[in-house]
Amino acid sequence: MIQIEYILIISAIMMFAGIYGFLTRRSTLAILLSIELMLNSADINFAVFNRMLFPTGSEGYVFALFTIAIAAAESAVAIAIMINLYRLYKKISVGELNKMKW
Repeated sequence: MIQIEYILIISAIMMFAGIYGFLTRRSTLAILLSIELMLNSADINFAVFNRMLFPTGSEGYVFALFTIAIAAAESAVAIAIMINLYRLYKKISVGELNKMKW
């Protein structure tokens, strides 16, 4: 059986990779993928801490399923926004989106 510490290390690496990608990427699609990576890291943490604290319970898995559902809805809305931005401005770079400010 894999030790919990190894899974938490993988989750931390995923979280930091997502944060790094979010802060350094200029494409809205790459930023969306970084956010998804951070949400998946949180899902892994939910499952691991559920297994560690409540071995017979399933609360962590239920939270993970809710997070997956929210991430899917967030991705659909974000991709729809990106498609509309591309139709209007013919680019989806974050640097070009300052036209949307008040």
